[in-house]
Amino acid sequence: MDKFIPDIYQKSIYAIDYEKLKSRGIKCILFDLDNTIAPVNVEKPDKEMKDLVADIELLGIKVIILSNGTKNRVRPFKEELNVDSSYSSHKPFKGKYKKVMEIYNFKDNEIACVGDQILTDVLGANRMGFVSILVNPISNVDLLGTKINRIFERRIFKKLERQGLFKLGEYYE
Repeated sequence: MDKFIPDIYQKSIYAIDYEKLKSRGIKCILFDLDNTIAPVNVEKPDKEMKDLVADIELLGIKVIILSNGTKNRVRPFKEELNVDSSYSSHKPFKGKYKKVMEIYNFKDNEIACVGDQILTDVLGANRMGFVSILVNPISNVDLLGTKINRIFERRIFKKLERQGLFKLGEYYE
C-alpha cells in the first residue's frame, strides 16, 4: 500500500510550493496532462498555466508533460507551453520515466511527478523513487480508462484511510 501514498498532496498544481521543491534538489517536474494541467475536454492551456510554467522554469526547473494521452492530445500543450513532452507514456510502467532520466541526465531524487491519479501518476513516481505529488482532479469528466481506475482508487483511498495512512482533503507537503 505504501506505493500508493504520495509524498506531497495538494489541492491543485497552483498550491504546490515549487521553491521548496527546488530547495529539495528537484530539477525536473513531470506533469500529467488530463485533469492535472487541464480538463480532458480543454484543448490548450490557459494563461494561468502558461504563467505557472514560466515561473517554474525561472526557478531553473525543467517542465515536461508526461501523459498517457495521444500525440494529438499532448501536442497543443507542448507547443503552447513550449515544453518537452512524452505521450502514450504507459504510466505506471517505468519505460518513459527511464527514458526521461537518460535523455536529460537526471537522477531519481531530482525528479518530481505531479498528477491526479494514484494508480498511474503516484504509483509510477513511487516505483521510480521520484517525489510523487498528488493533486485533486480539475474536473469530474474522465476518459473511460480513468473512470475504471477511479473505481479502484476509491477502494485504495478507503483502505489507506482505515489504516491512518492517507485521507482525501488533508493536504500536506
